[in-house]
Amino acid sequence: MPGLNPLCGGAHGPQAHRRIGFRSAARWAMASVAALASTALSATMAGAQQAGSRVGLSITTMEVIQLSVFAGVLGAAFISAIWLIRERGRTASENVELKNRLAELSGALSRAEALLNLKDQRIIVWQGNQRPIVLGDLAPESGVPQDRSTFLAFGRWLTPRSASALDRATAALRETGSAFDLVVETREGLLFEVQGRKSALHAIVRFLSLSAVQAENARLKLEHQRLRADQESMLGLINALDMPFWLRDEMGRLKWVNSAYARAVEAEEPLTATAEGRELLPSTAREAIARHHKDQAVFSEPLSTVVGGDRHLFAITDFAGPQGSAGIALDTSDVDALRREYERTLRSHADTLDQLTTAVAIFDAEQKLKFYNQAFQKLWSLDTRFLDAGPENALLLDRLRSEGKLAEQPEWRRWKEQLLSAYRAVEPQEHWWHLPDGRTIRVVATPQPKGGATWVFENLTEKIDLESRYNAIVKVQSETLDNLAEGVAVFGPDGRLRLSNPAFRTLWGIPEKLISPDIHIAILKAACDPVALESPWAEFVGAVTGFDDERRDRHGRTELINGTVLHHAIVHLPNGQVMLTFVDVTDSVNVERALKEKNEALEKADKLKNDFVQHVSYELRSPLTNIIGFTELLGLETTGPLNLRQREYVDHIGSSSSLLLTIVNDILDLATVDAGIMELEIGEVEIRPLIKAAADLVAERLREHDIQLEIAVEAAPASFHADEHRIRQILYNLLSNAANYTPDGGRIALSAKRTGNAVEFCVHDNGPGIPPEVLATIFKRFEPSGKGGRRRGAGLGLAIVKSFVELHGGTVDIDTGPGRGTAVTCRFPVAPSGFRAAAE
Repeated sequence: MPGLNPLCGGAHGPQAHRRIGFRSAARWAMASVAALASTALSATMAGAQQAGSRVGLSITTMEVIQLSVFAGVLGAAFISAIWLIRERGRTASENVELKNRLAELSGALSRAEALLNLKDQRIIVWQGNQRPIVLGDLAPESGVPQDRSTFLAFGRWLTPRSASALDRATAALRETGSAFDLVVETREGLLFEVQGRKSALHAIVRFLSLSAVQAENARLKLEHQRLRADQESMLGLINALDMPFWLRDEMGRLKWVNSAYARAVEAEEPLTATAEGRELLPSTAREAIARHHKDQAVFSEPLSTVVGGDRHLFAITDFAGPQGSAGIALDTSDVDALRREYERTLRSHADTLDQLTTAVAIFDAEQKLKFYNQAFQKLWSLDTRFLDAGPENALLLDRLRSEGKLAEQPEWRRWKEQLLSAYRAVEPQEHWWHLPDGRTIRVVATPQPKGGATWVFENLTEKIDLESRYNAIVKVQSETLDNLAEGVAVFGPDGRLRLSNPAFRTLWGIPEKLISPDIHIAILKAACDPVALESPWAEFVGAVTGFDDERRDRHGRTELINGTVLHHAIVHLPNGQVMLTFVDVTDSVNVERALKEKNEALEKADKLKNDFVQHVSYELRSPLTNIIGFTELLGLETTGPLNLRQREYVDHIGSSSSLLLTIVNDILDLATVDAGIMELEIGEVEIRPLIKAAADLVAERLREHDIQLEIAVEAAPASFHADEHRIRQILYNLLSNAANYTPDGGRIALSAKRTGNAVEFCVHDNGPGIPPEVLATIFKRFEPSGKGGRRRGAGLGLAIVKSFVELHGGTVDIDTGPGRGTAVTCRFPVAPSGFRAAAE
């Protein structure tokens, strides 16, 4: 057959033929070839019949394909036989037999070729990796290239889509044996049915022209293929998306999901998620989507759900049709987080700008106000409603001008246009505005990359005023330093003089030629050392040059040879500078020395007084005790009778001696307190017996003057910790003092109660009260006040009370006034933890 390239058969080499006889070898070869051909033919027939039944080919066409394959097999057998004949020099009879068989095969091939030309078709056959064989012809009017090499280039006469599909199908047929049935379209719009099959040795592709009906069916089939290809492409794209996608049937059940959906619901694969009905959205969200689809086909809202244990926000888009619905979910959690972070940042920036004292206003690309801080509103005193409306920059300037808040310009329109040119500028622009109210504003307009500008209004009025005042202060300070009597010298960290005044040079007697700027402290030290008895300049050098371990302020005193005493101070200033100050304190030192001498004399006198008081007090107690004892003996009847005048004298002697003994005892107690040697005997003190004992001590005096004593201890605790003897002495002094100033027939109230962690004793009388001038010195010793009292004492009672109360860690308060008498309140801690020395 022309153009046929048969296989080279023969599985036996020359060595095999040498081992057996020529005839038997030829017979064996022919038998082998026949068996091989029969086996191949049977396999090919079976494959062709199955393929024909699948694609609907006619039996004649399939026979043509089978005969073609059979022809190839027989050709291989024929070549093998000839080779054997030539190799071994077969006999003439065998050659005749082989020629007859070859003639039979040639006839079969002729019949197969005739069958191929029965219909308008063309077949391509591939055998292994050899060049393809093209069989048959198509009608010339079909527009198919007649040239067979051109025919094999599908892209030249088929549409790009059909050529691409046919190339892929052919490659799959030859490599994996995948059969195919396609409908392809030429560039002129004609349709061909293309079938591809693979046998054991050949790959065969057949092109068949279609009739009008067949063409219409094929066109529909082609459209179906295109739609199916589009569907596969679309589903492949959807499956590759990192967004969950799902399809539901008319009952709302899942029928297809992509891989992203399966990952979101933690399914191994999409089929598992569909089979198990794993839902991405919660039931409430699905119900909301179903309710929405009753009115509208498209649902598009953000919904939240839990994925991987974390809550995510998805933008859900769901479309519902008559046969079901489809939905897709875009995870916007990161975008939402960024949006919230952006909003928080904007709010933070706005809050920060609101706290600034510098006015800030931001205008957009249309020159409308988008943001302003509180300082901007306060700077121009504008209505917030006007600012919130977003006025244009030009309108804002016109309003400021109309309200007289901007200075008048010679050419207002040109000035405003020049100002608004900042929106078209590349670099920031700076302006200085001098307002009618005297303020000076520095205005900086910064253009924004996306249009608009940021305007910053810095009120420099105070700064300029401060600078002018600072310069004035510097001048005043310079004049002040020059006129100070105190010497001042300031040195830099390099040890050189930065500043000094004339008093510094005068106090140290430094020559004027040495006081020059940048003179080193070492030169001044050499000039000042001989002037002082003990020069402190070594310390000054260490402080100025930084050789001292500690940078701390110090002061001291230096005496010069001429008798002048200078008080110096070392003050460390910022930037490593050190200031030295010198004050002439010669007069103060002389006065101080005199005062010290006088103080020493006073201390000696006070010590002498204390020694005298203690000595005299101890010396007076024994005679007083004797006097009181003998007076009591004289009052006894066993001693002898006394007349009325003698008994009266004896009573006066006894009362005066007792009073004197009390004064001596009080003086001794105060002296003990002053010496710091008094010790309290702390113990548990029962309050009610203590108050009764103190009241019994003054009962006689109260009866003598018809004074009523009211005792209230209901709110008092049963006991507290204190020195019972000193507490009784305190209450006795208070009651005695109250009895002295209470009028005849008056009333004294003694109460005790607990207030917090303290026990409070209060003695209240209805006397005339204490005058203000007396109240200021009421606790001083030896300050008696006889105004309104029956007898004048030594002025030690309240002093002792205050000393003993403070020894217990308590306090004393006095409330007095005309018409309400005097109330003395003593507060003691319930359980004192420590004691302090009493105040004098």
